[in-house]
Amino acid sequence: MKLKYLTVIVTAFIFLGAGDPNSGKDKVAVCAGCHGADGNSLVGIWPSLAGQNEKYLLKQLRLVKSGDRVIASMTGLLDNLDDSDLQDIAAFYQSNVNSIGVVDESKVDLGRKLYYAGNLEKGVPACSACHSPKGLGNAPAAYPLLSGQQPEYVAKALKDYRSGERINEEPSKIMAAIAYKLDDAEIDALSSFVHGLY
Repeated sequence: MKLKYLTVIVTAFIFLGAGDPNSGKDKVAVCAGCHGADGNSLVGIWPSLAGQNEKYLLKQLRLVKSGDRVIASMTGLLDNLDDSDLQDIAAFYQSNVNSIGVVDESKVDLGRKLYYAGNLEKGVPACSACHSPKGLGNAPAAYPLLSGQQPEYVAKALKDYRSGERINEEPSKIMAAIAYKLDDAEIDALSSFVHGLY
């Protein structure tokens, strides 16, 4: 019985983030201009961060701060923040609820097929295998939430993976190998589909 109790405590500890969302709220004022006050971006080219899993977002913030992931519009914005600040910011965004958009009806069928079944002929795996059936991602593996994500941002990310422009970490290499096999119509359909996925 004691071993079972200890396992529950350890498991719970593993999935708790290190950041403080209340402290994070005070550190995101500059972020709101692009990502929205609560992390729900109102502009398609900027990703929504609300509801994003903390481990994934913290990893990306660290990559941007170190210069290993270059985002021109974020140049210098994280320079004065230490790692505990980044943890708080990631925790704040994870604590918020993401908004779900609407799928373009003309793209639903192809988007659904690719997301849930992939494309066997091209060797494209189902997106749901890593990002979950509802698009919630995989927090322990630091795979991002896609549900409600801005379609313009998703399309750009997939095209950047496809071109090799975005390869800054191990999962990015996986995404590059997958996106390389997607054509523009498939990318557009997937981008629209995840925007309305819930």
